Amino acid sequence: MDVPTRLGPLNVRVTGAGPVAVLWHSLFVDSTTWREVEGPLAGERRLVLVDGPGHGPNPPPARRFTLDDCAGAAADVLDHLGVADPVDWVGNAWGGHVGLRFAATRPARCRSVAAIGTPVHALGAADRRRSRLLVALYRLFGAGPVVGLLTKALVGSDAHAAEVVGAAFRRAGRRGMVTAIESISLRRPDLTPELPSIGVPTLLSTGQNDPMWTVADARAAAALLPRGALVVLPGAGHVGPLFAAPAEVVELLRAFWRQPDEVVARASSPSTNAWRPST
Repeated sequence: MDVPTRLGPLNVRVTGAGPVAVLWHSLFVDSTTWREVEGPLAGERRLVLVDGPGHGPNPPPARRFTLDDCAGAAADVLDHLGVADPVDWVGNAWGGHVGLRFAATRPARCRSVAAIGTPVHALGAADRRRSRLLVALYRLFGAGPVVGLLTKALVGSDAHAAEVVGAAFRRAGRRGMVTAIESISLRRPDLTPELPSIGVPTLLSTGQNDPMWTVADARAAAALLPRGALVVLPGAGHVGPLFAAPAEVVELLRAFWRQPDEVVARASSPSTNAWRPST
């Protein structure tokens, strides 16, 4: 369905039953990247899967936008659906940024946040140059020259994941995608200062070998969260865990939703380097 928001109509899909969980995808892709985990999670929650502005079938945004705009658009979606109770937020990369801002600015509407592959710092100079080059190539030639580089960065060498990611990138309109990249990648703020203000249980995750979101950086960020922890998941790139370890992602989220503070405490234990289910 198309839902009217402050950023224009956004494609939203609702599936499952129970308390609401909002799923917001990474930059460059769309909600199809949840397909490996969507079915099992729908047995636990009423999933609200949002295609962000400039992505999927959405029309191009009328202007550049911010994370605050995205968090507001998510609130617009929930208002349209009549959701008043606090939601569990699951975000991948960009979606994690939106979720952290949503929790920081609307604490009464958020029960928990799981941010998968979500670096909280702003882009460094080298990454900013690469993003500007990608935008220039994409403006001139479309997806063809950049999709291979993009899929490698997001999911590594996983051929199936690369196919899903590449199709999602090609599906978006060029003008809307460029606006989104300029808004959310090149202008991404440093979220580190607001982590201490996020009072809900929060899980950050990264892969063991993600150069843009190292385990050390992610652990330092998690330490700033009053009720937060780091989880290290298999899979390369920011989107990789959704394809390399869907069963582990599902198990983690199910446990987190049922006992959020207990899972945070287990993940924070100095005796473990990654979350493990209780036995």
